[in-house]
Amino acid sequence: MILSIADTFIKKPILTAVCAIIALLVGIIVIPTLPISQLPQIAPIQVEVTANYIGADAETTETNVTNLLEREINGVEDMRYIASNTANNGITNITVAFPVNADRNIAQVNTQNRVAQAEPQLPSSVLQTGVIVQKSSPDLLLGIAFFAENGEYDDLFLSNYLDLYLLDQIKRIEGVGRAVIFGERRYAMRLWLNPDALAARKLTAQNVVNALQEQNIQVGAGKIGEQPAPPEQNFEFTLRAVGRLETADEFANMVIATGEGGELIRLQDVGRAELGAESYATMAHYNASPAVGLGIFQLPGSNALATAKQVKAKIAELSGQFPPGMRYQVALDATAFVEVSLQEVIKTLVQAVLLVILIIFIFLQDWRTTLIPAIAIPVSLIGSFTFLKLFGFQINTLTLFAMVLATGLVVDDGIVVVEAISSKVAAGIKPREAAFQTMEQLSGAVIATSLVLAAVFIPVSFFPGSTGVIFQQFALTIVFAITLSTFNALTFSPAMSGLLLRPNQGQTGILGWFFGKFNQIFQQISNNYRKVITF
Repeated sequence: MILSIADTFIKKPILTAVCAIIALLVGIIVIPTLPISQLPQIAPIQVEVTANYIGADAETTETNVTNLLEREINGVEDMRYIASNTANNGITNITVAFPVNADRNIAQVNTQNRVAQAEPQLPSSVLQTGVIVQKSSPDLLLGIAFFAENGEYDDLFLSNYLDLYLLDQIKRIEGVGRAVIFGERRYAMRLWLNPDALAARKLTAQNVVNALQEQNIQVGAGKIGEQPAPPEQNFEFTLRAVGRLETADEFANMVIATGEGGELIRLQDVGRAELGAESYATMAHYNASPAVGLGIFQLPGSNALATAKQVKAKIAELSGQFPPGMRYQVALDATAFVEVSLQEVIKTLVQAVLLVILIIFIFLQDWRTTLIPAIAIPVSLIGSFTFLKLFGFQINTLTLFAMVLATGLVVDDGIVVVEAISSKVAAGIKPREAAFQTMEQLSGAVIATSLVLAAVFIPVSFFPGSTGVIFQQFALTIVFAITLSTFNALTFSPAMSGLLLRPNQGQTGILGWFFGKFNQIFQQISNNYRKVITF
């Protein structure tokens, strides 16, 4: 069967060329679509559950929120471990980890279902703010600082501007898993209460909370003239009740209670209202100046370089609409190292290919003989990217390093075939007949060599844990390249040899002198080696 395949391609060199061109073109088309990162995704898939118990301390939040959520979430399908953190401001974060090969969307849905089972047991104030379940993106891709050039704007203004005009557009960019404002300052009305004034009027902070909930509301007020209506009613009006308090003065005039003498007790009698930030727990500085940071987290499996490029382009576009004096600067760019490291690996790959071709030419000493494996190398390496796409792999340091190592492996079979055909041609056999005879003798050896190499690397891909994740792409990339090189050795190399090879007429000039000296030295080394092994 193998012999018949080789014979078919030797008889039909155009079919051979078409197959090689297709493998090359498909690889070239696939390369831009592959995700690019420094290393494979080795961190477990994570789902974050966030809840906020406003006004509670860490112990109260732990007892009434965190423990209840953990009890329900624990044991969710495919879960590896669960970790939680409860802060003293009432915010609890629970991280649920899943295996690397788990489906992120299914993991989120399963976690969300468990959280829904726990919600009836949670305090009402926690349900009002909501329990957030989202896929975690642990890889920080970019850190961008926004600041006022001459101090025209404070961090409250900058944070609000980012939240209104930038954040949503950045989140819509492909490859962005999460966008977070560091040093966030959301506008909020802050109510400051005087405990002595409250006590003097026999009031507590809860009285203020109750009054706020009753009076600061937006309700549907109904309609006037809605059918059925009298015949003379010609118009219908939708009513809007202005129930939301908007300014600090409106909050200050809010009625808290009625005093013993019938007087109205307002908020300004027991405290004050001011417009400020919702939280001052964190702050950001850039070059020793107040600033607001925007953190861009990469979506696992996306193209890091393409995502960072799109984010920078979008912010550059939006910066034309910034208020006068507002500036931005990329403070952290994780793709810089990725780009440099990939460039170095690609440079090494090109050097390895050129060195392999040079060595082939020095030993075979014929440009026709050298041309065939020189063409087979890029066909095997670039064609391997098609398999990377099919298996969901990435372009990273390990896969490119595998390509570098595979450069020397993919030429072995081709050199053996070409050199054997060349020897027969030098003995006077016609090139095409020499190709048939060589494949009859070497087809089994070529396949056996490739199977031995595959048997070395394939078991590496089955290592468990993070080690297996790291080496899986490395090992299988080499196997893909070897598989394509074997196919080329059985088809492309003999077919092209039957077309291109001619009896070697020898080299003249400088090349002839160089090859003569090289052959003398190599022959001397071979003779000495023969004497050693026959001693």
